[in-house]
Amino acid sequence: MSVRWHKSSHSGGVDDKACVELGRLSVGVGVRDSKDPEGGQLSLTAGEFASLVRKIKGRVER
Repeated sequence: MSVRWHKSSHSGGVDDKACVELGRLSVGVGVRDSKDPEGGQLSLTAGEFASLVRKIKGRVER
């Protein structure tokens, strides 16, 4: 399966040290560093990804 990667809309360009890309996998979501696309990826189930997003949003809102 070919994964189409999408860069975060919060990425700030070439000097941003915290750029991520997301890709839909056959089961779940892939997360990788956009500056090192060959460096591997984190594979999460849909539930794990949803939980991660909730936790991140909770930290941002505080």
